[in-house]
Amino acid sequence: MTSRDSNKSLESLRNKMDDVTVDMMNLFLERMKVAAEIGYIKREMKMDVTSPARETLLRQNILQACKERKDISMSGHMSAQQAEESVLKFLNYLINESINLQLATKRKKNCCNGDYNNDKCDSDSDSDSAPTHLSILTKAKEIQKSGRDVIHMEVGEPDFMPPQIIKNTLEESYDPKYTKYDSPQGMSELLDALASNATKKFKAAKELSAKNVIVTPGGRFAVFAAMASIINADDEIIIIRPAWPAYQDCAKHLNAKVRAIDTTIKESWMPQTSKIRDAINENTKMIVLNYPNNPTGKILPAHILDEIIKMAEENNLYVLSDEIYSDYILRTAQLQKSVMSYKYDKCIAIQSFSKSHAMTGFRIGYAMTTDIDIISKMKALSELCLTSVASPMQHAALHALDADTAQNVNVICDRLEMLMQKMRQMNVDFVDPDGGMYLFVRLPAHAKNSSVFADELLQKSGIAIAPGAGFGPAYQDYIRISVACEDMQRLNEGTDKLMSVLNER
Repeated sequence: MTSRDSNKSLESLRNKMDDVTVDMMNLFLERMKVAAEIGYIKREMKMDVTSPARETLLRQNILQACKERKDISMSGHMSAQQAEESVLKFLNYLINESINLQLATKRKKNCCNGDYNNDKCDSDSDSDSAPTHLSILTKAKEIQKSGRDVIHMEVGEPDFMPPQIIKNTLEESYDPKYTKYDSPQGMSELLDALASNATKKFKAAKELSAKNVIVTPGGRFAVFAAMASIINADDEIIIIRPAWPAYQDCAKHLNAKVRAIDTTIKESWMPQTSKIRDAINENTKMIVLNYPNNPTGKILPAHILDEIIKMAEENNLYVLSDEIYSDYILRTAQLQKSVMSYKYDKCIAIQSFSKSHAMTGFRIGYAMTTDIDIISKMKALSELCLTSVASPMQHAALHALDADTAQNVNVICDRLEMLMQKMRQMNVDFVDPDGGMYLFVRLPAHAKNSSVFADELLQKSGIAIAPGAGFGPAYQDYIRISVACEDMQRLNEGTDKLMSVLNER
């Protein structure tokens, strides 16, 4: 073929691709129009936005259509597997866009009284989003600024001070050694200490070294950095709910699709592994765990964790395990098993000094994995966003490892046991937590939904609790009560006021 013929062929192919692209955009807009119409009907019928069964069927049909396109694989430019992977990612994008549009339709309906054509309506407003513990905290602080007293039972922030050794260490930090930039991965002495400590404490199946650990500004950034280093746009992750909202928020920011496994109080908040297995497909990249669980406080039995790790290995999935509450185990509960106790390299464990050492303001968390490639990617992200975690804070964390925090655990256990004893006197359902700092309680039938209940409780009684809707849409009838941020006297006072409100008919 001559150069002239090649140019002509190239131009023809470019024109064809442009035409196909325009056709795709027109079809995409038509699809979004249909999705919006479906969203309106779902809202009227009070149906869930997502339809897992239909998504699965659509995925199967798409894969079958790919297999029937012999011209793709026969062209020699793309394998059948590559074609399927690309098509499934595009399908996930389409599904995510439909879900986002339908969620926006819900917000627009609520803020414009059903007038969907009202352009003044801010359909991106988060005013209709489920309130979380943080949004309640923000309102509580505003109320306090006005001079009113608020009893905080909404967040997991210990009210006691960090160990005394931290005070001395901070004074030592006024030294050139701790006032300069450090490695994006973390201070070498701290990395060595964390690796050695974790190998023993979490019964790591493989001995950890500094190369297996990264220090982050809090556990929240560790979760995000791990996800961002692994998840690509339109990959899928599995989250077991009720769950800390940040997991879903991180996934949404990364344009990943979340498949939620909702647990129930009847099941004692234990996930059915069959549901997890059914949720795994070609696009699944990660399973997210959080035990002791926030908000239920339940620990995952070893045999269930064994099965989840086995499923992950069989499907080549990453397991991200947020274990920051593992120090707070009730006296009668079983011990928490860490994912680091398995030999599977795609396990990542998240830890933090925030809860265990009452160092929330220090912003020191860390991630561990035997896959050093993940640590390398997280380090690159940390370098891009942070340069390094503050050296004085890392120096404090290094010495915090030597502190005895048993009293912290005793304090939280005493408070939880008091709260459970009082709640048993009420007409409310809950499952005894195994650890953590919270009690997840189902409201009585006569109570309003948790979002309205939490807001009115704060405004009228000065009691701040977390609405269950923030931990998943299926938990609108639940509230999370924290025992972390008030002493026993204040917690008793807040609990009595809460009980009084719950008793009202």
